Amino acid sequence: MSITTRKGDDGSTDLLFGVRAAKSHPRVHALGAVDELNAALGLLRITAVKAETRELIPQVQRWLIGLMGELATPPGLEERYAATHKEIIGAGQVAHLDELAAKLEAGGAMQFKGWALPGEAGVLSGAHADLARVACRRAERNVIDLDDTPEAVPNRDVARFLNRLSDVLWLLARWEERV
Repeated sequence: MSITTRKGDDGSTDLLFGVRAAKSHPRVHALGAVDELNAALGLLRITAVKAETRELIPQVQRWLIGLMGELATPPGLEERYAATHKEIIGAGQVAHLDELAAKLEAGGAMQFKGWALPGEAGVLSGAHADLARVACRRAERNVIDLDDTPEAVPNRDVARFLNRLSDVLWLLARWEERV
């Protein structure tokens, strides 16, 4: 099977379970934003200098694959998705990020002196963490944009996870800059 199906030439794309949606659909925007976040994390993954970052990023990328599955599930088919995908974003992942944020803050990553200037420290991994952070914030906004619509993501932990992840990425950027 080729990656080039030509089915998207009409401006639509596949969600799960054979459902098609316009590429401009808000759910597809949210899905694409999470995909961009995952790609940005790939840059951080290969440039990270700190052990905490190298340990966290592959796990977060795996969680994001599951999160993309949740976003690619058309409304009303969540139970069908859950029947075959046991690991969804939940309170456990949010708690894990909370614990990591507390650890990084206690370790000195939180030295807030106003707005951070990404790249100012000259540390590539710190700049990549900042790039992932802004991609994460965009993904969070796109997920929240679905609220109060028929397309709302029923799993409220998805937005909480993205919110917490963006905080952790800000801390990791500062942590990575401390070489």
